[in-house]
Amino acid sequence: MPEVLVLNQNYEPLNICTMRRAVNMVLTGKAEVVRTNGHYVRTVNGGFEAPSVVRLRYMIKRPLPQVRVSRRAILARDNYTCQYCGHVSKDLTIDHVVPRSMGGGDTWENLVACCRKCNLIKGDRTPNQAGMKLLRKPRRPHFVPYLSLTQYVKAISREAWRDFLPVYDDFAPNAEQ
Repeated sequence: MPEVLVLNQNYEPLNICTMRRAVNMVLTGKAEVVRTNGHYVRTVNGGFEAPSVVRLRYMIKRPLPQVRVSRRAILARDNYTCQYCGHVSKDLTIDHVVPRSMGGGDTWENLVACCRKCNLIKGDRTPNQAGMKLLRKPRRPHFVPYLSLTQYVKAISREAWRDFLPVYDDFAPNAEQ
């Protein structure tokens, strides 16, 4: 089922929901259609073009979420790319740049996406000790979107949604993924 980008009243991205939920919000007057996807939704009273982006008619106030360290967030931050060899895949592991045995923690600055081959080569050593170089230094994302990092990666890949999403210089995923 197609998904729909939900915007706050001020056009700030809030969530991604199902088509069914978006149509329900539009029909109950809670949201308005901002952009359509080219399909048609039939109702008892006729129908309308299916939404791709909807905007709430009222402002939702919620605290800024914290970007939490997780496997999915690390893979999304690194754009599913091994940070040692550049191999792009959905089947990656998470590597501690400074191994836990040497005091490395589970932090944004110490975790990177890594292919299995590079992870085996690196082993329980630092990249320097293993003779490997990081493609880019890992760091905490400088933004805090209401969308989770994985939802943001999915959303930025959709042409129709890009106009409504903030662009972050230090996070530029490929649109093809």
